[in-house]
Amino acid sequence: MASHDPSAPPASPSDEAAQLRAELARCQQQMADMAAAQEEFLRAVSHDLRAPLRHVTSYGTLVREVLGDLPADVAQGEPVQEALGFLATMDQSARRMGLMIDGLQALVRTGRAPLRPQAVPLADAVAQARAALAPQAAGRSVDWQVAPDLPTLQADPALLQTLLVQLLGNALKFTRPVAQACIAVLADASAPAGQHGLVVQDNGVGFDPARAAGLFGVFQRLHREGEFEGVGTGLALCRAIAQRHGAQISATAVPGAGCTVRVLWPAAMAANTPPA
Repeated sequence: MASHDPSAPPASPSDEAAQLRAELARCQQQMADMAAAQEEFLRAVSHDLRAPLRHVTSYGTLVREVLGDLPADVAQGEPVQEALGFLATMDQSARRMGLMIDGLQALVRTGRAPLRPQAVPLADAVAQARAALAPQAAGRSVDWQVAPDLPTLQADPALLQTLLVQLLGNALKFTRPVAQACIAVLADASAPAGQHGLVVQDNGVGFDPARAAGLFGVFQRLHREGEFEGVGTGLALCRAIAQRHGAQISATAVPGAGCTVRVLWPAAMAANTPPA
């Protein structure tokens, strides 16, 4: 630790300001370097896992074909049928791993994509997200309640669209067991000054609030795999998109009584918001 020389003249306010600016620049560079290293790690992992995963799926198919060529009495025997069951489990796990890699790659793309904010009417963006999710809602009774007073956000249109598709898609997914699904998209009148608030509410299955801390983490799931599809990257992607815009996202729920997601979006944002 450097000693202080009592005979040295006190630093002037301009010198102190220059030192603080230099320290801030160093901290910002360190954060940028850490973000770049994390991004490179995710890119490498998501890319390099593809080759062995392709081997697992392709050789599983070849083994299934070999077993299929066995004489009928052997193929119908218990050992072969058990082996086919093992192959089915292996194939299902490999496909799930492929989806997990897709999720990692989506996170990498979100961090690397240039941020081009512009004025985006939220009502229009919600309408586009609903249109993209129409196949998921087909044949179901869904009561959409979209408020008429949704604000205009300063946002990258493509990233905002991804966030809305994820949030509304989750609401559709977790209201599937409900006879009459109700999904509301509202403006949050209680948002602090300088921020716009967006609320997405549903009357679905909800989740245990005690487990909410990890909700926006990568590969975090609050329901069993057999109940709902997905690998736990959607909300992590939403958080990454929100952070790139200087926004905040949170969720609350009651088991069996639905979920509420709140997004606080800055009314104005810097033109060059750094990647999260």
